[in-house]
Amino acid sequence: MVMVIANTYWASKQAISSTNQAVSAVSAFYLESMADRRARTITNLINNNFDYMEKAVSVIDDEQIESQKDLRAAIGRMKRLLSLNRFALVDEDNVVYTQYTTYTGGSRHAFLAEEKLEGKMISTVFIYGSSKELCLAIPIDNKIMGKQFKACFVQIDINDIVDLLAFDDQESTHFALYSTNGGNLSETELGQLIGTQNIIDATKGNVSDDKWEAFRKDFAESKKGTLTFTINGVVDTICYEPVPDTGWELVVMIRESVIQDQIQEISEKSLATNHFQILFLLVVATLFSAVLFYLFRRVANEKLDEEKENSKVFKSMANTDSLTGVRNKHAYMETESLLNSRIREGTIDKLALVACDINGLKYVNDTKGHAAGDLLIQEASALICDVFSHGSVYRTGGDEFVVLLIGKGYDTRGEVIAAFNKQVEENIGKNGVVVSIGYSTLLPTDEQLHDVFERADHMMYDRKKELKSMGAKTREFSEDEP
Repeated sequence: MVMVIANTYWASKQAISSTNQAVSAVSAFYLESMADRRARTITNLINNNFDYMEKAVSVIDDEQIESQKDLRAAIGRMKRLLSLNRFALVDEDNVVYTQYTTYTGGSRHAFLAEEKLEGKMISTVFIYGSSKELCLAIPIDNKIMGKQFKACFVQIDINDIVDLLAFDDQESTHFALYSTNGGNLSETELGQLIGTQNIIDATKGNVSDDKWEAFRKDFAESKKGTLTFTINGVVDTICYEPVPDTGWELVVMIRESVIQDQIQEISEKSLATNHFQILFLLVVATLFSAVLFYLFRRVANEKLDEEKENSKVFKSMANTDSLTGVRNKHAYMETESLLNSRIREGTIDKLALVACDINGLKYVNDTKGHAAGDLLIQEASALICDVFSHGSVYRTGGDEFVVLLIGKGYDTRGEVIAAFNKQVEENIGKNGVVVSIGYSTLLPTDEQLHDVFERADHMMYDRKKELKSMGAKTREFSEDEP
């Protein structure tokens, strides 16, 4: 994640640096592209007007024109249908026919000085004082109203072309149309240095002689190119592009600082975006790390809890007799060790131990099988647990159990032991489970639990003999005995 953030920041800085280094190249390319598009726009405008004039003349020639009124009406229709500005026809006497009037045009239109127009012609005319218009003329060979017509033309206001080429920001981007000798045809200003002057005269002295001479030659030969100069510490670049078939040069100028400022603005926005992305990545990384940490802790805790639970289960399994479900000998040994410590420390005085032994288990195993023997063990365990409900029962051998009585079990030991012995004696007559028990309490002289167990074990054997005399089977009992 850190590598991604660092790489994003480094890439953004590199992009800004590379962009700034490319400003000059971008400026030239931008201007050339802009000039080329505008020049083609003017060319398309001119060619479209030539095509529309040919269509208009063809339509008029097919109509029944019998008077000047009919001709003016036809010219008006063509102007509206084909968007022809100042569309007019010229007869062999140089009389110009428009939608509204007729006039002699020889003095106004230079192309009418020729007896016959050889091809398409482009020129400029001044009308209404200083207003300048572009004049497009084509030769025709039509007879209308019995007269021979030799040409038709349209006039396009230079200001309309200026509007067509207009840019959004006139303060930073400038353009103008020039003749091959550098004269300003569009009368638009081209920046602080050139203004509306002759572009060749205005640039002289502001660039080296070699560059200026190459620039002047390009203009004269209708070539394209670029020229960079500095005025009052500001670098301006112009790009000039010939307008085909017109003898004009379209010149576009833009300050490199404008492009640089725009690129800088874009770069800063890009950097700001990258900063936001870095911040976003940091937040995401922090949240992601927090979630990972939480999940890790949760999994670890669950694993720990599982291990603890398993440990309890395993410990319980290790301390539980699988046949009877009571505590086994391993559990008894652990308890014995704890009680021995308390006996040595003198922190326990109320403790009784009951030693138990099942009568006749060997006989049942030998005569009825171990399944029957297991059932006898389970019945004996159930009897012991049922009667000594307040004691801890352990199976310490095949037919041996130990019951530890502490607390309430110790306090009620007398009546509980009596009840157990009574139940066992009744079971002899019913052929039920018989368990011999002996018990002993902790004495002040005892040093360990085994001392208590030995006294209880001796009493248990005495009880076993007693029960045998009552008819109970013992380990030594066999089928041969009465």
